[in-house]
Order: sequence, then C-alpha cells, then structure tokens
Amino acid sequence: MELLDYTDKANLFFEKLPEDWQEAIVPFWEAIKETTTIYVIKNNHQIMVGGLVFKQCPPDLLYYKEDAENWFSKGYLYLGFIYTIEAFRGQKLGSEWLRLVRGNYPQNGFWLAIEDETLHSFYRKNGFEKSECITTPYGDTEIIYSCSPLLLESSKIDSISGT
Repeated sequence: MELLDYTDKANLFFEKLPEDWQEAIVPFWEAIKETTTIYVIKNNHQIMVGGLVFKQCPPDLLYYKEDAENWFSKGYLYLGFIYTIEAFRGQKLGSEWLRLVRGNYPQNGFWLAIEDETLHSFYRKNGFEKSECITTPYGDTEIIYSCSPLLLESSKIDSISGT
C-alpha cells in the first residue's frame, strides 16, 4: 500500500469526512494548508483511509495551544482527522496509515487527541501511550496520546540487541 499526499486535493478527502468533522477543518484549511499535509491510502480510485499531519496547532485545539507548542518544540507532529471510510473498516487500514505516516517522519514523534475511549486499544497497539487528559472549553474530556520517533525506538532496540 502506498501513502499519497492529497494536500493539493484536500476537498476530495474532506468530502469523505463526517459533516461535523468537515465543519471543524474546511473553514480553516486555507490558513493552515502550508503547515499541514493530508495523506490517504487508496484502493483503485477510492480513498480508503486518510488523515492530516499538522506542524502547528490545529484549529480545533486552540484552547490547548500553549501545550501544543510544547509538543511541537520537541519535534512532535500532531495527527488529526484520521478517518477510515466505513466500507473499508476492519481491514487494519488505520494501522497501516499510521505505520506509513510514521515511516515518512522517522525523526518525529506524534501526538493526537481523542474523545472516544474505545479507541484506546487501537492507539496502544499502534505504539501510542496515554500522555494526559484535558478538558475542552465545552467541558468534554479529551485524551492525549503520543508515540516516540521511530529513529529513537530503533536506537533503543539496537542498544538492547547490542548492535
């Protein structure tokens, strides 16, 4: 499977997102597209899964901006709007998307925020650890997950194996 950069075809990905997700990203796209990359995995001509890699605080997390800047200053990138099209769920495409994105940025760690605790095991099995819980301005709880850079993980494995 190949990871495709759809930053210049953003609307083709955005139209696949749930309406409330579209409302959270589309109005801000012009202002953030220079520091955000959209990646998708396609099957033939259909987008199966995609998401955004942010190099600055995303518009839906501005209430968390100070802490977000701390993550970015440490070389972490933010993952958001990760979405698998319903017809393609259950095929490990979300895991494949995460693996390929991490491979594109081996020197960077990643962080993300989720509201749905049922996703905990998905992110854990994909190398993410729970970092903290935050409260949104609306009183909702979001969980911040992060994972180390692949290069750092690789050097830990090398030091354990003695290579």
